[in-house]
Amino acid sequence: MGTDALKSIWRDGGTALGAWLSLPEPLVAEAASLAGYDYVCIDMQHGLVDYAGAVNMLGAMARGPATPLVRVPWNEPGIIGRALDAGALGVIIPMVNTPEEAARAVAACRYAPAGARSVGPLRAALTYGPGYTGDANADVACIPMIETRQAIEGIDEILAVPGIDAVYIGPSDLSLSYGLTPQPDNPGEPFDGALARVLESCRTHGVVPGIHANASLAAKRIDTGFRMVTVGIDVNAVLGGLRRDLQTSRAAAGAGAR
Repeated sequence: MGTDALKSIWRDGGTALGAWLSLPEPLVAEAASLAGYDYVCIDMQHGLVDYAGAVNMLGAMARGPATPLVRVPWNEPGIIGRALDAGALGVIIPMVNTPEEAARAVAACRYAPAGARSVGPLRAALTYGPGYTGDANADVACIPMIETRQAIEGIDEILAVPGIDAVYIGPSDLSLSYGLTPQPDNPGEPFDGALARVLESCRTHGVVPGIHANASLAAKRIDTGFRMVTVGIDVNAVLGGLRRDLQTSRAAAGAGAR
């Protein structure tokens, strides 16, 4: 299919940097896909994007080289299949806490005999060509989220499930499950120990470790071994830009008044 650029980075031992889209805006999706990120993920779980919006955003992203991903609302085969049929080349699947849940996620991403995904790639076949169905099991990335203490404690059993390409740590939910403030980073124990446990298990099982982050955390996450790191977030970029412009303008106005 020639569409597995993200997996190619991982096979070569590289680290993929991504953008995260919570706003249902195709223009932003198109811009993000052309900005140089390795992947761009549409957030249908906590973002404001519904299915129709995701389809439009995936279409807008087709011109750029970034691999299109979708974080689906839940570990449910219907929405996983629809996201893939719409043209996502990988799905990030929330709250996978057990090997059984991981197996269900994998099955939803793979056509038989490797899984239970139903055939009907309406937009995906138009976008990627007639060979899509035959290549999809190899090219589509199945990425369960690890974001609870339960998942950390069972990480070796989860990652032993065949068909997982990467895992994606949700640091806020992970923090909350350990009784910590939900935020991108909680230095020290038990948070850092939980991350280390995932990294070690990923090395053992040949799974790519990923994490939700931001630009200020990128170096720290990459240095510790994460190879899928989200560093650009549309809402943060909009708010940050607006605040910087306002601060600059207020400073200029204040200087002028003096």
